[in-house]
Amino acid sequence: MQCVVISEEEVENTLKNTDVRFMRLWDVYGGLLTETQKEITNLYFECDLSLGEIAEQKGVSRQSVSDCLHKCRKKMEEADAKLHFIAALDEVSQTYSAYMTKVKRWASEQKKTHPEWENELKTLEEIKGSDDEEVIVIKNKVTEK
Repeated sequence: MQCVVISEEEVENTLKNTDVRFMRLWDVYGGLLTETQKEITNLYFECDLSLGEIAEQKGVSRQSVSDCLHKCRKKMEEADAKLHFIAALDEVSQTYSAYMTKVKRWASEQKKTHPEWENELKTLEEIKGSDDEEVIVIKNKVTEK
């Protein structure tokens, strides 16, 4: 039998990616969970409580909290396997980003060739800037892998 040694950093990165995936699932499919499941996942991810802290607060064992989180993940993974909403969100996000890049390039070109449009292009850039902030929030919550 061969032992594989991985660094603490690799373990931490794997856990973060797993948690990010869970959060994406939760954002999209959290409505499929029971109230108790929602509460436990909320305490774990939003309130950053440990399994032990949640168990103590809910009056259950640490293992039952772990089982609940596992069942939640499985339920949401199964829903995503059927519906593919996360992949669709990724695609929409990439398409949106590509279009906004094209708009930014176009506006930059127009500034050079049509200086009289400066105010209108400035307004367009301000609108685009506020959209970027919203997209960053969406990417962090929904589309990050």
